[in-house]
Amino acid sequence: MDPELEPFVPLIPRPDYADPVAERATTARLVASLPAPDTSAMRVTDRLVAAVPDVPVRIYRPQEARGAIVWLHGGGGIVGDLDTEHPSAARLAEASGAMVVSVGFRLAPEHVFPAALDDAYAVLCWLADSADELGVDPGRIAVGGMSAGGGLAAAMTLRARDEDGPPIRCQLLNQPMLDDRRHTWSARAFTRTPRLDAENLAVIWGANLGATPATPYAAPARATDLSNLPPAYIATAEFDPLRDEGIAYAVRLLQSGVSVELHQWPGTFHGSQAILSAQVSQRQNAELAAALRRALETSGPPG
Repeated sequence: MDPELEPFVPLIPRPDYADPVAERATTARLVASLPAPDTSAMRVTDRLVAAVPDVPVRIYRPQEARGAIVWLHGGGGIVGDLDTEHPSAARLAEASGAMVVSVGFRLAPEHVFPAALDDAYAVLCWLADSADELGVDPGRIAVGGMSAGGGLAAAMTLRARDEDGPPIRCQLLNQPMLDDRRHTWSARAFTRTPRLDAENLAVIWGANLGATPATPYAAPARATDLSNLPPAYIATAEFDPLRDEGIAYAVRLLQSGVSVELHQWPGTFHGSQAILSAQVSQRQNAELAAALRRALETSGPPG
């Protein structure tokens, strides 16, 4: 474990995803106790995207932002909303210079697959259709997310490819949740890692899928064809059950002709980049923002 992260490990409560109401309240209290991000240099607005049902979004627009990203929060698809994601979304907008559209997608277990994906994809289509109104170059739209949100972002690229949907400039997959089968070494061996372990990962997938069999749109690692997808930035954490599936997905993308930047962060655990005092967290957050900034620097088709 990174020496700057290790002192925090005993202080981190183990999530109880089997009690989503309590876990959501715990997460909200934790985020509310943190210093509020400085958004004075950007415009922050809430709105509803027309869909069935309508999808709440929070838009972070730095000055002179030309590109945009549809950003999907973590929390296992069970926990999280626009407010709990506010610090991370604001930080990403400030550091990247991109307009960040944070999505308040429907949560499990009340809403199982494909509810969250339908919400996220509706926002992607809305953003592409509203590019002129929003002052966004339609050739500079990315998708990305953390953990379960990273899995949703990967699924969005598959769906956009298959349905001839909006062009996606790049996919930013931060510690993505990609494989319901949980058959990698890290998914089986990490039984008591901080924040996420093998046991609560099983609870998460059960809540998200319900009685629905997994498809590639639910678990992108199941996709047999990863060709013709947008370039990817994939970040994994060393002590994370999701580590090996993220690395395997990066390798499969490369073997399918997709350009990939892969960062495996030593000494880190799932979500540890939220501990901003650690130098490794600062590097993780800076690299994520820099990858988005690079991807949106030039207009044109994905790739």
